[in-house]
Amino acid sequence: MHITTLAAAASTSSDELTGVAAWAVGLMETIGAPGAAVAIAAENLFPPIPSEVILPLAGFTAAQGGFTLAEALIWTTVGSVVGALALYLVGRLLGHDRVVWIAERMPLVRADDVHKTTAWFRRHGGKAVLLGRVLPIFRSLISIPAGIERMPIWKFLALTTIGSGVWNTIFVMAGFVLGRNWHAVEPYADVLQWVVVAAVVVVLVVWVVRRIADDRRRRLAGLDPESGEPV
Repeated sequence: MHITTLAAAASTSSDELTGVAAWAVGLMETIGAPGAAVAIAAENLFPPIPSEVILPLAGFTAAQGGFTLAEALIWTTVGSVVGALALYLVGRLLGHDRVVWIAERMPLVRADDVHKTTAWFRRHGGKAVLLGRVLPIFRSLISIPAGIERMPIWKFLALTTIGSGVWNTIFVMAGFVLGRNWHAVEPYADVLQWVVVAAVVVVLVVWVVRRIADDRRRRLAGLDPESGEPV
C-alpha cells in the first residue's frame, strides 16, 4: 500500500485522521521516514504533542510498505535525540547561575530550590535521563537540568538514545503488529500519561500549599521568607 493511502487505511471506520495524527501522516507522506523524526522531535519540544499517537502510526506505515521497520525505528529515535539535545543546549546556555537568578524572581520559588534540585541531579542524573525517557512530560523536561549541570554530552546522548530507543520500539512495534488497529494502543498510553500528569499536579499542589504555609510562618517569626534570616 502506498503511503498516500495511509490516512484512509489507518482507521477502522470511514472517518479520516485529524489533528496531530493527520499532521504526522502528512509529514510522512511528504518526506517519508524522516517525517516521523520531525514529528517526534517536535513532541520532545512541545510535550502536548503525543508520541503515543505518532509512534504507532510510524509502525503502521512501515507495515504498509511506506518505509521499512528499521527506518521507522531509526528515524523516530533520531527525532527523539535531536529534540532532547535542543533542550539540553537550552539548559547549558542558561547555566546554574542564570537559573538561580530567575528562581529568585519567581513567586514561591527560592534559590535553595535550585540548589537542592541540582544536588539531586548530580546524584541521580544518569538514571533520571535514562528512565525519564519513558515518562510523559519528564522525557522532555529532564534534558534541561542535564544541560544546566553540564552532563557530558556523550553520556547524555548515549542515555537518551538507549531510553528513547526502548520507548520508541515498544510503540512502533505495536503499530507494526496491529496494522490498521494501531490506535488500539492509545487508551493504554493515555492512562499512563494521565497518571503521570495527575501525580505531577498533586505534587505541585502539595508543594505550593506547604511553601505558602512556610512563608507565612517565617513572616510571623520575623524572618525573611527567602533566606530564613531575621529581617
